[in-house]
Amino acid sequence: MRYPARSSPRFRKPGTSRTSKPRTRPGQPSTLSWHSPDRTDYLDDQAWQDVAAALMEPWGDRQYEADVHFINVPDWPRATVDEVLAAVRGDDSLAVVFLADRTTMQAKSHPLLAVTTLTRGECLDDEDYEQLTEFGGDFRVLPARLHEVHANLSIGNLGFEEFAAWAHDDPEGIFRSF
Repeated sequence: MRYPARSSPRFRKPGTSRTSKPRTRPGQPSTLSWHSPDRTDYLDDQAWQDVAAALMEPWGDRQYEADVHFINVPDWPRATVDEVLAAVRGDDSLAVVFLADRTTMQAKSHPLLAVTTLTRGECLDDEDYEQLTEFGGDFRVLPARLHEVHANLSIGNLGFEEFAAWAHDDPEGIFRSF
């Protein structure tokens, strides 16, 4: 069964969109957008360089140019998912955040953590929320696939829950491809 995409009007406040929008955190520059990997681990600079390089590669069947805004501010080390979500909670246009956490840096394939910003209050009822979070509120995504996730979520072609389901089916819990 295909569920409604989070970017549908039913999950948005009137007048908002799911496009990139600058977002700030206390003590940080205004650079966080919907398509911004947020670095929370600073123990391995080479791993970060590898992740950044992979994210800048052309992507998709037409080799689209990557448009990525990196959040690489060492004042935010080892931030938890809850801390990052609390920092972006007021941004109605932000549907997902991508984190380059310790697992990202240590794993050979450098899978980023995609985390939904969906709350129960944005859903019609408890059943709706449970359906949209059936496979959890986060999943891992390969750097080379982050752009596909972002593009499909931004146009409402697929919902976060569908990517989470594909990652759930992967032996390592990573979204790798359609």
